[in-house]
Amino acid sequence: MGIGGCIVLLAVGAILTFATDWEVDSVNLDLVGLIMMAVGMIGIATFTSIARRRRAIVSPVAPTVVERDDRRTGF
Repeated sequence: MGIGGCIVLLAVGAILTFATDWEVDSVNLDLVGLIMMAVGMIGIATFTSIARRRRAIVSPVAPTVVERDDRRTGF
């Protein structure tokens, strides 16, 4: 799930919790909305921590060595 999916979860959860007054007998929609918002926040935190690790600059293991031959030949 990418950052877009997490934002959608947050938005739908907020709509279910704060903007609706629907009554369903077997489901508490306020709780479902809160759970969706919590999952969206966890997803965003996970996504940003993974993205931060991917952007880290890693130095090469061994430096590249270029050798030059400066001996003068024939002069």
